[in-house]
Formats: sequence, structure tokens, C-alpha cells
Amino acid sequence: MARYRGPREKIARRFGVALFGPSKALELRNFPPGQHGARNTRRKVSEYGAALAEKQKMKLQYGVLERQFRRYFAEAQRRKGITGEILLQLLEQRLDNVAYRMGFANTRFAARQVVGHGHLTVNGKRCNIPSYQVKPGDVIAARENPRSQQLVGRFLEVTLGTPAADWTTVDRDKLSGVFNRIPTREEIAPIANEQLVVELYSR
Repeated sequence: MARYRGPREKIARRFGVALFGPSKALELRNFPPGQHGARNTRRKVSEYGAALAEKQKMKLQYGVLERQFRRYFAEAQRRKGITGEILLQLLEQRLDNVAYRMGFANTRFAARQVVGHGHLTVNGKRCNIPSYQVKPGDVIAARENPRSQQLVGRFLEVTLGTPAADWTTVDRDKLSGVFNRIPTREEIAPIANEQLVVELYSR
């Protein structure tokens, strides 16, 4: 299962955005990493450099690598509609992301582990594929074993103060949720400019 294994706090400081969830390092040192980071002097960034940074932010936020991200873009380009918005929707429909949005984990990284270790089911069937594309009407739930129930229940307690996404319905007592519909761009509120990503791949 390929995933980014590098320094997450440094990356968050580099982009100035909490890409991997709440970041104490970003709060304490809100400047780029490195010897001269505190000076906060940045070189002028070219259009290509700015677009590349947006792509990197989007990839890191959802935890996908380049080859897989290109496949998502190709699929978004193939479908009718606004390519950038469709790209975001495809990423939001990943099972690990949906689990995170439902509160079954407090970060996408943790959600990926919950899914990868087989603690969740989709429509009653065990699924350990983080990239599984969830469809409207799908029911995501903790597996019926003590370990999975305890893990998901603990995460739901941790994320109690964070409301589940509007396009999902979560039953905390039953440790399950329903993916009602595909979210709009406004509901996703992306931290990266998807239009620059589209322009980058269209060069």
C-alpha cells in the first residue's frame, strides 16, 4: 500500500497549511522549515511553480502518490462537467476520506489505517481498500468484532466536537454512517486551487 512516508510537520510548515490534520509544529513555528525559514523570505514563484505547489498540496492532503493522482485526473477529464470539481469529488469519495469525514478517525492518515486494517465494512462487506470509491447510498460501518467496535467508538468520541460532513448521516450508537450524496465544491472547501492543477496537467 503506497503512501507518503516523509516528514509531515515539515511539509505542513513548507506550505503553511495543516495538510495532515491539526499541527502543533505549525502553530508554534508558523514559518517555513530550514535554516533561513524564520526570516520568511521567499523567492518569487513562477506560474509553473505555483501550480506544482497546488498539486502537491492536494496529493498530500488526500494521501495519494503521483501515478494514482494522474489516474484520478484522467477520470475527471473523461467525465462531463468541470474537471477540477470532479477531481475533488473523486478524491472525496475515497473510502478513507469518507471514514474521516464521518468521524471514524481524526485524520485522513488514521482513517487510511482503520480501512487498511480491515476495521470497516461497506454495505455489510469487509473492505480494506482505502481508494475504494464510495457511492451515494453506501453504508459504512465498523465490523462486528470487539476490536473494530472499540477502535471506531474511541475515534467517534475523539471527533465528537467535529460535526460529520453534511453529505453524510452518522449513527454514533450503531457505529455506522451513510454516504448520502456527492458533495459540491463549496462543501468540500479545498485547501488547494484545483484550477491550477487542471492547468498544470493541461500544459
